[in-house]
Amino acid sequence: MHVAHLSLTDFRSYESVELALAPGATAFVGPNGQGKTNLVEALGYVATLSSHRVANDAPLVRHGADRAIVRAAVVKDDRRALVELEINPGRANRARLNRSPVARPRDILGLLRTVLFAPEDLAMVKGDPGERRRFLDDLLVARAPRFAGVRADYERVLKQRSALLRTAALTRRGRGGTRRAEQEAGFAAVGAGDLLSTLEVWDTQLARFGAELLGARLDLIEALRPLVARAYRGLAPSSAPVTLAYRSTLSVEENTAAPSPGRPVTGALETTDRAALAELLCERLRQVRDAELERGVTLIGPHRDDLFLGLGELPARGYASHGESWSFALALRLAAYELLRADGSDPVLILDDVFAELDAQRRRRLAQTVASAEQVLITAAVPQDVPEELVGVRYDVSEGSVTRRAA
Repeated sequence: MHVAHLSLTDFRSYESVELALAPGATAFVGPNGQGKTNLVEALGYVATLSSHRVANDAPLVRHGADRAIVRAAVVKDDRRALVELEINPGRANRARLNRSPVARPRDILGLLRTVLFAPEDLAMVKGDPGERRRFLDDLLVARAPRFAGVRADYERVLKQRSALLRTAALTRRGRGGTRRAEQEAGFAAVGAGDLLSTLEVWDTQLARFGAELLGARLDLIEALRPLVARAYRGLAPSSAPVTLAYRSTLSVEENTAAPSPGRPVTGALETTDRAALAELLCERLRQVRDAELERGVTLIGPHRDDLFLGLGELPARGYASHGESWSFALALRLAAYELLRADGSDPVLILDDVFAELDAQRRRRLAQTVASAEQVLITAAVPQDVPEELVGVRYDVSEGSVTRRAA
């Protein structure tokens, strides 16, 4: 798989740009702040419908414009598809495939698969659980786009259930339910009996979609574990071995005990059967019912789980050095790449200003590992940041202009 052409209109700093791309390595070189990352961010957006840099779409639209358009010509198995996204902050985005509208933007997921390495990846190791959950769920969607729907359904039910709990909590405190919360949940003020009945309906829905998401995450971690270990050994052969474990709110012990030095990760879920997980989810929701009604939040479910990353006997977060954290983050991305590659086609590899962050040894090992990919896109501030294994086509980026450097 590779991208043959990228077209941007009013995306970030670009009023208009047209780029011809080809298999192999392509580097975008120029000083910081000139628009290099904007180019690869656009491709990442086509692949995931989200940015690796910002949480909402508004910054993606050029100042003064009301929308942005990204078009990518994607070639897979000698078949070419034109994917177009219209980004409308505050309104529904639109998507087209081969010039024809599709019902929902998420219907184009899977047409382009990317694995993006960026300085922001350190947050997977050092940051909050949400960063690690996003890594897992984005990879699930890349492998099987139907999980975009599962993810959306879970978030919809979670939002409605949490709105009901907020209203219940306010009522318990004698302040009455807010009209806004009632509208979010789609119900009028109800009595105690009706409240519990309504919660049970949402419990069933949350368990249904949550079990599907949770089971898929558990299966994914099993597939990732040996790949991450191997990739990490390649990047840091003298370092302690790494471990991955899923910390679920369905386990009482995992829900109440934080990782500490020397403490093994215990209480792992023993099944990935969706029906069994749904039943367990419902049971745990009943167990924490009073706490949820008191606090007004949903305390159990995949939205509160974490991917535990261990280095030797210690959690990587808080104990890994800067170099070890980088190696762990890179190992996660390399494992994702290998997993997607095993599914049948090479994803497009995007290396966004990564080599400047690495020491010489890690830089060389990463370059050697990814050099065989069908297409590698690199951003770098100076030519010296591009390893010789990845020297190919070069574009100079300066003040919003993108110029191909003559061979």
